[in-house]
Amino acid sequence: MHRESLDEYLAATRWGTLLTPEQRARVVAESSELTVAPEGYVCRRGEPVDAWLGVLDGLVKMMITAPDGKTSTFTGIPAGGWFGEGSLLKTEPRRYDVVALRESRIARVPRRTFEWLLNTSIPFNRFLLVQLNERLGQFIGMLEAQRLHGPDARVALCVAALFNPILYPGIGNKLEVSQEEIGYLAGISRQRVNQALHALEQAKLIRVEYGAILIEDLDGLRRYRG
Repeated sequence: MHRESLDEYLAATRWGTLLTPEQRARVVAESSELTVAPEGYVCRRGEPVDAWLGVLDGLVKMMITAPDGKTSTFTGIPAGGWFGEGSLLKTEPRRYDVVALRESRIARVPRRTFEWLLNTSIPFNRFLLVQLNERLGQFIGMLEAQRLHGPDARVALCVAALFNPILYPGIGNKLEVSQEEIGYLAGISRQRVNQALHALEQAKLIRVEYGAILIEDLDGLRRYRG
């Protein structure tokens, strides 16, 4: 099976296609990648933010852990997703943990390279505006689901968030994701996820396959309230 190089991967990203060949070559030359084992930390809360991060392959979750050990998940980030630009722009310590739910390849674009792109590429700046606005809308939707809606709606919005074509372009309408992984992201048990997915399938919003979910109606999934 062909393993995409960092150069091949960046050339296919929404923001990579906006760069000149010279700009992209510099990004590739100055960037690196690492592989994170399941349950391993991609980055930790409180550490200095020294890179912009992208998921080349795998699935990670963005979360916080309270002093009493209780955790809260913000969102899941599948392959194709980039994150951490807000922390880089604010030059503050990282305010969340990112943990791999399965073995994941992570790209690291150093802060100096990220800031150079900000200073030299108007298209890259426009990309970031869209990215930040879309992420804000995603977080507002997830917060609404957690506070106002039941488990079925939380699972619906959690699954819909993984299929965001702006944040995760090229993902298509099928994603290999387990019910256990959805449970981690939605903050509910695997058994309750199973019930919710059955309800969503009956509503003809998704089709559940072994180890994967196929989207039938993404807009309907986003609107679903149970």
